[in-house]
Parts: sequence; C-alpha cells; structure tokens
Amino acid sequence: MSVDNTAEAVGVAEAAPVETAAEAVTTTALRYYPVAPGVRLNVRSGPGTNYPIVRVLNEGARVPIFCQRPGETVTGPYGTSKIWDNISQGEYVSDAYVNTGTDGYVASRCL
Repeated sequence: MSVDNTAEAVGVAEAAPVETAAEAVTTTALRYYPVAPGVRLNVRSGPGTNYPIVRVLNEGARVPIFCQRPGETVTGPYGTSKIWDNISQGEYVSDAYVNTGTDGYVASRCL
C-alpha cells in the first residue's frame, strides 16, 4: 500500500474472449463496480503488489470484473482480502478496494 492514497488495481477489457495459459478473460462485463472513494488505484499485471503497476485508475473509477483469482492478501477500505479482480487482460486490482457488496467472489475464477 502506498501512503499517498494510491491503492492496488487492474484495467478494462474490450473485445471477444481471450484465453491464455494463465487466465481466461471474458470481455462481456455485466456490471461495473466502484473503486473506493478518494482512491487512485494501482492496476497491476498480476495478483499481488510485487507485480509491476501497468496504470493507475483515477478517483471515482468504476471497473468491470471479468474473473477473480486468489493472490496476495491486501487490506483496504472494504476489508482484508486475498481476492484480486481481473479488469482487463493482464490487469488486476485488489478486491479490498472495489465495492462489490460482498467479501467473497462475484465472478468466476480466472483460469
């Protein structure tokens, strides 16, 4: 976690389903979820803070969740979670910073 209100996050998918050996991302998001208020969220290339930041989401961002996977445990505004949300191919954010309304999975697990 960073001290300047920058949190952990992931990107936005666009086209048809894309599958790799590490993950399968369906590009038809049914719902967008809000990122915690006042947070600029880091989007990572994998499910942990040890992965490189690929971009930063602005305050007030909403993200689709195409699939979810377990990863590094992170504490944020919505609790402590080891769930990471895949918001685009190769882009992950910690579920602890996304208001999904539950502490559990809201999408299928990434393959």
